[in-house]
Amino acid sequence: MARRSDHSREELYEMALDAAREIVLEVGVRGLTTRKVASRIGYSVGTLYNLFENLDDMIVHLNGRILDELHDWLVEDFRQGEPEFSLYALVESYLKFTRKNRTLWNVLFEYRFPEDQELPVWYQEKINRLLRVIERSITPLFTPDREQDRQHAAYVLWCGLHGICALSSTDKLGIVSSKSISEMAGSLITNYLAGIRSRMQPVGAAV
Repeated sequence: MARRSDHSREELYEMALDAAREIVLEVGVRGLTTRKVASRIGYSVGTLYNLFENLDDMIVHLNGRILDELHDWLVEDFRQGEPEFSLYALVESYLKFTRKNRTLWNVLFEYRFPEDQELPVWYQEKINRLLRVIERSITPLFTPDREQDRQHAAYVLWCGLHGICALSSTDKLGIVSSKSISEMAGSLITNYLAGIRSRMQPVGAAV
């Protein structure tokens, strides 16, 4: 077994999260334990508790990694253009990510943390980075002084599109509608953006 001095704290942190990811991919998050992670990296469970408060904290850090992967995936596929065009492209990119990384996506959005556990500030910032990708798509619809409105619109769009994608990825979309995911996402985008354009139109302007 490796000695504690064989690796730096940063190296151990990365090794632990690599191992946690591998285990989740193999047996799912319910099969993830600190003992399995410690065994896989050749260190004691006590070493892990020098890096993470508990298993839930380790999963928070693992989810932080997954959020980074999702962000980078969306940014790589991002196409600037008309808001509808950019949002349609983001939906397709998001769906590709969920299909390719179904197990990791489930950990990210379905794992339930204890009610008394507060998510750290750095974790919320990773979520905000995702929302800013949506914001980039709809920025042309807002004047610079409507930043809060733009942020709120991005949040609502994200929640709506995520809900549609979540139903689709779990094969439950047909329960609520016979429409395809593309049709439902398209309807949400088209109608929501139409509402934004209507609200942003100056009072008295011609329709």
